Amino acid sequence: MQPFTTLTSTPAPLKVINVDTDMIIPKQYLKTIKRTGLGTALFSEMRYKEDGSENPDFVLNQPAYRKSEILVAGDNFGCGSSREHAPWALLDFGIRCVISTSFADIFYNNCFKNGILPIKVSQEDLDKLFDDAERGSNATLTIDLESQTIKGPDGGTVTFEIDPFRKHCLINGLDDIGLTMEKASKIEAFEEKLAQRAWA
Repeated sequence: MQPFTTLTSTPAPLKVINVDTDMIIPKQYLKTIKRTGLGTALFSEMRYKEDGSENPDFVLNQPAYRKSEILVAGDNFGCGSSREHAPWALLDFGIRCVISTSFADIFYNNCFKNGILPIKVSQEDLDKLFDDAERGSNATLTIDLESQTIKGPDGGTVTFEIDPFRKHCLINGLDDIGLTMEKASKIEAFEEKLAQRAWA
């Protein structure tokens, strides 16, 4: 998993509340078990018209936000079914951080497991970040995970809380497999002891 330390990007504003996982990645794309290739289907029902052409009104189709790595979104982001394809699609598109006032628990946990930083902020701070994001390519946000800060284009700073263990995992790029591998020497020593007992 790619480590997350600092990230600077033009944030994309998605002023929609209750964005569920079916909106993030519709069910017809769930047949794959690969984590790649889902970026083109991200928000597909909002991004594309019925004829398959791009909807120019959707934020991620607008020139300023096509390469956004930060998404500023409305309350209760990631609600609905517990599909891990939702963070896979965000990450494959290039989104490394989602900022909202609240997240659905399963989606929130899945983000950390896939190298995405979900940040919870107050409504007041979210409104400020929306204002920054709506300025387009003239404004960037810098996320510093170590100091737990979001720096705005005019020098303002928003602080956020994060569980220390999850912070450690993101900074060091540790998913569940990586965490297990950190204990490889202890696992090998344990297995060796078991083998010796079996032959005793």
